[in-house]
Amino acid sequence: MSLLATARSYRPRRPSISSPPLPPGQREVSAFPRFSDDPLRWAPEVGDPVVEVSIPGQEVHVLDLRSAGSSFIERTHDFHCVTTWSYRGVRWGGYVLADLFASGLGLDVASLPKFAAAYGADDRHAVFCTEDLVHPSVLLATELDGQPIGQRHGGAVRLVCPLQYGYKSAKHLRRIEFSDERPTGSFGKKEHLRGRVSEEERHGTLPNWLLRRPYRLTVVPTALVADRGLANSPSMNESA
Repeated sequence: MSLLATARSYRPRRPSISSPPLPPGQREVSAFPRFSDDPLRWAPEVGDPVVEVSIPGQEVHVLDLRSAGSSFIERTHDFHCVTTWSYRGVRWGGYVLADLFASGLGLDVASLPKFAAAYGADDRHAVFCTEDLVHPSVLLATELDGQPIGQRHGGAVRLVCPLQYGYKSAKHLRRIEFSDERPTGSFGKKEHLRGRVSEEERHGTLPNWLLRRPYRLTVVPTALVADRGLANSPSMNESA
């Protein structure tokens, strides 16, 4: 695909009249971009599908998804980025996070600390209210469209939070840490703790009307630069 065609596929557009409506402020893209606040950063190599879980006062738990004590499922969701683009019909394969906690680790999700942070191998992390993280819609995904998730979209394990903006769906997931105190996210105070798409919780302090247009202007250049960052990644593997 030419650079111009690729740029057009990343351009957010209003959905057609016949398409299902999108959440407030969102526009549709025709390709699923690699996207990041640090787009030139290389993507980590795809490692083993293993995630550590840290809870105060307990030894570190280890979730090895090669022997997960939960059923593998597939779910299809639209993916919504906080910068106003949406990509329709992403098919994820993986495990319900709350089920993994209960059946794989023997944890009582109702008694977990109030806050959590999810850390990726790309040095980024997202912060959560625990009630959002253990929502039954949240997956630990190992497949995208029937194939293992590669470097492009955050393999080997990606946290998938379909009710929240994409920056909560941490890529290259390595560790989840629970805490009684609210942690600081990768974006500092700018990161909304919840980031729910239905509530248009885009930013921790600034109003939505101030953000939509500037965010939308960044989409195409950021996606193109992120493609370059991927191309420069070690052992680049675009299986998904």
